[in-house]
Amino acid sequence: MSLAGLFPIDKWNFKSQSILSNLPEDEQAYLCANMLEQRYSKGEIIFREGAVASGIFFIKKGKVKKYQVDHVGKEQIIYVANAGELIGYHAILADERYPDSSATLEECVIAFIPKEDFLTALERSAVLPRRLLKALSHEFAVLSNSISVFAQRSVKERLAITLIVLREKFKEETAPGTEIMINVSRSDLANMVGTGIENIVRFLTEFKLAGILVTQGKKICISDVKKLIKVSGCGNER
Repeated sequence: MSLAGLFPIDKWNFKSQSILSNLPEDEQAYLCANMLEQRYSKGEIIFREGAVASGIFFIKKGKVKKYQVDHVGKEQIIYVANAGELIGYHAILADERYPDSSATLEECVIAFIPKEDFLTALERSAVLPRRLLKALSHEFAVLSNSISVFAQRSVKERLAITLIVLREKFKEETAPGTEIMINVSRSDLANMVGTGIENIVRFLTEFKLAGILVTQGKKICISDVKKLIKVSGCGNER
């Protein structure tokens, strides 16, 4: 089921998929000259907050969480990146260390592009700077929206929003006609919502009893997305 006209999904998703798509051949060559592709197991660290930024990462397959860790060691997941998205480029553009950490949520194939190659492509390209500026502007709007939600929405509403967004992310790699299964641990779900695992379990049980979702182990299938949108309080927002 499409969310068009029901839920403002663009307010919750970055748009970095389009940054590297269909670049001119010579610009693509600069980027790919020393590209290194690597397979990651579930739960592997890609880079850590504060590490020297040595390059950018292009997710070819799988999903990655971007997160920060507070003074007591608790994760706050900022964003879940899908296949086709770039991560790590903010630090390169700002000439700073990585501002957050990234780890795989499932088995992934990720290509590493060295900093020097990325900057060379950026200097020579007429297309790439405009795409990056557009992506960064949209990301700022998404993060501003997320901060507002954390300040104004209840835990139940934040969980509903998170499940709707995750449904769209897992939908991208689900075959047509197949049920969309959200495969995220309760711990990661709690770190996305900004609450404890006990609250996640309690509200998931409530949603199950209301006929909104079903679970298969840790996997979640949204059976009534319209009800979930109503719970989120974000229906038809513009």
